[in-house]
Amino acid sequence: MGGHGHHGEHHAPYKVPKADIYKVADSKELLEVQEALARRGLKDPWLRNEVWRYNVKEFSTTNRRLAKFMFRGLPLGLALTVATVAVEFALSSNDEHGHGHGHDGGHH
Repeated sequence: MGGHGHHGEHHAPYKVPKADIYKVADSKELLEVQEALARRGLKDPWLRNEVWRYNVKEFSTTNRRLAKFMFRGLPLGLALTVATVAVEFALSSNDEHGHGHGHDGGHH
């Protein structure tokens, strides 16, 4: 049951970065939050955990991540829609000959 073969390796298939590479000073937005908190005499010890979200080089911008998520399957979905419509049209065009013409007698 799972765990054997290629997927059962004993090492992680990914590399976890060290936490000390993320610094609040590297993010303008989070630095502003830190300064606003400091003006009120507050400190957020977990603010560093959000730094990766603002790393544009590694993770792109929020809007680009959202666009990628929303439109990831668009080309395939559009191609499948066109193919479905084409097949439906081809199959229905053979069955529809003569329908809608001359049923009420005399309208030509």
